[in-house]
Amino acid sequence: MKPGKTYEELEIGMAHETEHLVTEQDVIDFARVSGDHNPLHMDEEYAKTTVFGTRIAHGALTASYISAILGNDLPGPGAIFTEMNMRFKRPVVIGSKVLVRAEVSEMQPRGNRVTLSVKCTVEGKVVIQGIAKVMVPSQNKS
Repeated sequence: MKPGKTYEELEIGMAHETEHLVTEQDVIDFARVSGDHNPLHMDEEYAKTTVFGTRIAHGALTASYISAILGNDLPGPGAIFTEMNMRFKRPVVIGSKVLVRAEVSEMQPRGNRVTLSVKCTVEGKVVIQGIAKVMVPSQNKS
């Protein structure tokens, strides 16, 4: 496991992106783990009767890709996720490629707190936008 960044290694404007293909299995697995078996996500016949006209992925599944960046890449291991405020702007249909981006937008030395602007897009259109806050370790262990 690669080490995460310390507060002192971060700077405003640092960013990380990942891409995820939302598969049928992802939706099934997320429903099993979360307990959310809403037919909008699980039943194509039901979903056809909705405003979306087809099954869509759980919003929280898409949001979890943001959590993955925070825990794995920016800031990475050692970061403590403390807050997320987001808006779901569009649905994500199964088979979509989701581009996920997190960018350091604010740093507060007291408590080593970092705010990141977060965004998920599909084909250039924003599906989730918001902010995430984390606490990160310091190089100064004292």
